[in-house]
Amino acid sequence: MYSFSIKDFIDILCVALIMFYIYRLMKSTRSANVFSGIIIFIVMWLIVSRVIGMRLLGSIMDQVVNIGVIALVILFQEEIRHFFSDIGTHRSVNFAMRLFQNRKNKAEQNPHIMPLVRACMNMSKGKVGALIIIERNVGLLNEMKDGENINANISQRLIENIFFKNSPLHDGALIISNHRLAAAACVLPVSHDPNIPKNLGLRHRSGIGMSEKSDCLSIMVSEETGNISVAENGILSRKISGEQLENILREKWK
Repeated sequence: MYSFSIKDFIDILCVALIMFYIYRLMKSTRSANVFSGIIIFIVMWLIVSRVIGMRLLGSIMDQVVNIGVIALVILFQEEIRHFFSDIGTHRSVNFAMRLFQNRKNKAEQNPHIMPLVRACMNMSKGKVGALIIIERNVGLLNEMKDGENINANISQRLIENIFFKNSPLHDGALIISNHRLAAAACVLPVSHDPNIPKNLGLRHRSGIGMSEKSDCLSIMVSEETGNISVAENGILSRKISGEQLENILREKWK
């Protein structure tokens, strides 16, 4: 008779947590349907091969599973890279450490938030297009190499001057790294997500694409409407107010 021990419970719990984490990662990259289909196929394979014992169908599904491992690596190479990147950044460890830190005044935690928010609000009123990328745990050195090095303190006036329509640096993205204006006129990867609204241009697609490939925060100001948008993990939030932008930055930019 099979005995169920605490080790078996921990084993099942760990597998469940891993599956949930993978599902959440797939959902953020809009691959949840494919992941659900894979889980359904695996369950059917276990029932056919292990429970019912259908030899012919089971052997066919065994071959599909063996080949499917290689296919999954090719199909989900971006998600796999993102998965190990998340592990390497130790986000859960950083989050746990912040729980034990003494809580400070929000303005003292990051004094660079308000200059950035005010710059975005002014550009929004003037319908000045802008794309600002905030680096977090995943480095953006390769993207910064393609732009113009600035290495300046975060300043409202400097940000607005960079995206001034006649400025030679207004095309491309401004990258903020280590709480400094690191580089401007940076070229970013473009998202090919078919769910992106057709009325959004290259600026928004670049911001979403960068958020898909790293854990950065992308802030976009529309040149046509003046609307402010924020992208994180490939998810776009549109028509953000100044207060909402401030709250997002205080929560996610430490």
